[in-house]
Amino acid sequence: MTATVTGPDFLALQVRDLEAAAVFFEQHLGLVRAPAAPPHAVVFATQPIPFAVREPLPGVDLDSGQPGIGVALWLAADDAQALHDQLAAAGVPILTAPQDGPFGRMFTFRGPEGYALTVHGG
Repeated sequence: MTATVTGPDFLALQVRDLEAAAVFFEQHLGLVRAPAAPPHAVVFATQPIPFAVREPLPGVDLDSGQPGIGVALWLAADDAQALHDQLAAAGVPILTAPQDGPFGRMFTFRGPEGYALTVHGG
C-alpha cells in the first residue's frame, strides 16, 4: 500500500514579531486564540484547519524578500465586503479591491510582515 497525503492539516505564517501578528489577526479578523499552542507560536481556533503565526524556523530569513511569495492563502469570512470595509477603515493596506470571484465576494489585503492574504465569502 502506498501512503498518500489527504490534504492541508495546519497552516502557519512565520513572522518576526509574534505578538504583534497575533494581535493583528485578533483585532482585525476576529480570530480567537486556541487554549493550547506549541512554543514560539500562537494558534487560532479556526475550522476545519488550524491557523497560526509562529516565530521563523531555523534558516528562514524573512528579510530576504516578499514573505510568502508564490503562496496563495485564502481565508473564509461570513461577509468579505464588511471585513474589507473594516480593514480599510483601520488603515490596513488593500491590495485588490472587492470583486465577485469564483468563491463569492473577495479581496486581498497586506497583513502582518507583508503577507498578501485573500478573503472570500458572504
